[in-house]
Amino acid sequence: MFTGIVEELGTVESFDGSRLRIGASRVLEGVVLGDSIAVSGCCLTVVANGADWWEADVSQETLDRTSLRGVTIGAPVNLERAVRLADRLGGHLVQGHVDAVGEVVAPVPDQRVRVPQHLLRYMVEKGSVTVDGVSLTIVQPLDDGFTVAIIPHTAAVTTLGSKRPGDLVNIEVDVMAKYVERLLTAHLPEEAR
Repeated sequence: MFTGIVEELGTVESFDGSRLRIGASRVLEGVVLGDSIAVSGCCLTVVANGADWWEADVSQETLDRTSLRGVTIGAPVNLERAVRLADRLGGHLVQGHVDAVGEVVAPVPDQRVRVPQHLLRYMVEKGSVTVDGVSLTIVQPLDDGFTVAIIPHTAAVTTLGSKRPGDLVNIEVDVMAKYVERLLTAHLPEEAR
């Protein structure tokens, strides 16, 4: 689990389609093989590391579902270590399991993101959403996505400040909403499901 509060901007050092190497420093403090680190919202497992880098194996499923499929050498990525039970939960509960790839329609500060139709039901005013691993509050749900207000600090310390129209971003909807939906659906009449 993660909080959606980015700890560091890392840099893609290499990617051969299955092994990703990220340059970083802060997220490597205390890291051991097998630890989870979210890369722009995608939970990956540390399989090798050095003083200022770490590597993860990336499955075809991850490439199919995330914007990591288009990552380039030198690109910045948002990084966050998995939360510990003793940590503050500054954002919201984030799994690092990307639901879909969205598209930036308008840049910060009033960022607009288009998402696939099947995710629209989870977009509610003042609800939580994760964009490239950043925990955000939805300002306005739209017919094709949502808007979020990005403060200058968030724009400066994450990749969101550099996103332009047409850029792809990883989207994770609030897992609590998905669980509530699943539990309630069982109690609806068949024609309403």
